Amino acid sequence: MPLYYCKIGSADGRIIEKEFEAANPAVLKQTLEEQGFFVFSVKKKSLQFLWETGTKRRRVDNKELLTFNQELLVLMKAGLPIIQALDTILDRGGNGKLIEVLSTVREEIKGGAALSDAMAKHPGAFSHLYVASVRAGERTGDLPLTIKRFTAFIKKAEAIKKKVISALIYPAILITVASAAVLLLLVYVVPTFSQVYADAGSQLPAPTQALILFTSWLKKYFLLIVAAMFVASTLFKRWSATHSGRYIVDGYKIRLPVFGELYVKYSLTGFVRTLATVIGSGIPIVESLKMSVGTLNNRVLERRLLDAVAKVEEGVSLSSAFEGAKIMPPIALRMIGVGETTGALEEMLSDISEYFEEEIEARLHVLTTAIEPAIMIIMGIVIGVIILTMYLPIFKIAGTVG
Repeated sequence: MPLYYCKIGSADGRIIEKEFEAANPAVLKQTLEEQGFFVFSVKKKSLQFLWETGTKRRRVDNKELLTFNQELLVLMKAGLPIIQALDTILDRGGNGKLIEVLSTVREEIKGGAALSDAMAKHPGAFSHLYVASVRAGERTGDLPLTIKRFTAFIKKAEAIKKKVISALIYPAILITVASAAVLLLLVYVVPTFSQVYADAGSQLPAPTQALILFTSWLKKYFLLIVAAMFVASTLFKRWSATHSGRYIVDGYKIRLPVFGELYVKYSLTGFVRTLATVIGSGIPIVESLKMSVGTLNNRVLERRLLDAVAKVEEGVSLSSAFEGAKIMPPIALRMIGVGETTGALEEMLSDISEYFEEEIEARLHVLTTAIEPAIMIIMGIVIGVIILTMYLPIFKIAGTVG
């Protein structure tokens, strides 16, 4: 079924932008209205999403959100009310989506709305997790502490993300450069040699003939191959965005040799850190779990943990429920069990996230150290075989002369 991009309003005043699968827009709109939503728009997703640059595709990045939270925290600690704090932040000026959103939030607060309710109307700027944390801070009367916790959470999340990206940059550059070198040999160098051999009229060895035939085909259909790859990647991206496609792709991700375990630990790091932050904000355990599951960003892991959440709702301990999900290592389960027993679950979850971060960093170091020479060796062999194959006729002639 086709995908539709919907902008809907919930009964509590939240604006939600979400994708749904449906046979047609009329049926989808009727279904959403029957569920109590007010439907603002229903648009079919198409290839247009590749070049969309409108507001609906722009989101506030963590760097902007971090700066805002740090400024808001300082102003609130200084004793300024929320509206005056927002006025001060807006008076300094600046561009970006966050400034536009904060202007709207300020007007809604002046109209009597709570900060969390005003932020909830802008899911593109403030995640559900952030809004729930702010709402919990409003309930407990200690909003600055909640914002401080969330600021620390964003910093840690960005730190581990940067470590992963920086560890993958060099191997990616190596692969790109090596692939470009092989492509240059196949598209430019080999045809030059083949023309020389054709002019000489010499009988070529079978490997050389096969390579020349392949490069001729590659050069002739190069643009078509590139276009086919682009279409295939686009179709794959659209399919993987569907519910069934996403589930299949996510299943492959966690089963990848070597990298699958690393991916699972990276997902669990974000989940555990988020859970510690939310629990520390005073949100009940079941609600905290449901809010944190989405940070896994993997449908297979989400389904397993949602089964664990259901067991917790039935009265099963958190460590036992996680053990049934079969995604956490024994040491993490023991630490969660100790945290439940001693009442220090938040601290234990923070320790687990740090443990996972250290494991990821160590594994990335080993992988990047091993990948770099492996790429050089593989590409060296490929380039060497190509060059050797093209020089076989010269070796043959030299042997005949000798």
